[in-house]
Amino acid sequence: MLRLFGVVSESITDGPGLRYAIFTQGCPHYCPGCHNPESHSFTEGYLVSEEKVIEDIFRNPLLDGVTFSGGEPFMQAEELSAVASAVKEKGLSVICFSGYTYEELIELSGDRKGYAELLGNIDILIDGRFEIDKKSMNLRFRGSWNQRAIDVPASLKKGEAVLYPL
Repeated sequence: MLRLFGVVSESITDGPGLRYAIFTQGCPHYCPGCHNPESHSFTEGYLVSEEKVIEDIFRNPLLDGVTFSGGEPFMQAEELSAVASAVKEKGLSVICFSGYTYEELIELSGDRKGYAELLGNIDILIDGRFEIDKKSMNLRFRGSWNQRAIDVPASLKKGEAVLYPL
């Protein structure tokens, strides 16, 4: 079961194209100025099965992809990897926002269940904690200048972070 803060079934602000945006509940980062501070608690939100989320996504044939945001999506990596795998099988793209950097996720993927699987199904990772002193309204799909857009397949192949041009 996924613990969610909410979903937006048709979003044009959470990545390129028409996206189904999933906002997970629970975040360990507590970034000052966070866009979704109500999503920090690990006990609030609501529970829904991965199957129900997948079914809901596939109801809309116009979607270009799915976006995982939060909260911190990697706190539910196992559950989201099942969603991401189904989405990828249908030819849709997966974008994930994480407070962890790509390098931190690679390091953690050796110890934490589902991290490697989820990373393997992500096309674009927006990484890094939101930093209010680096906030900008001029960034595409990012909140602060320290955050990067990472081409995950290219990065996994190369063994280091490869930036995705936004």
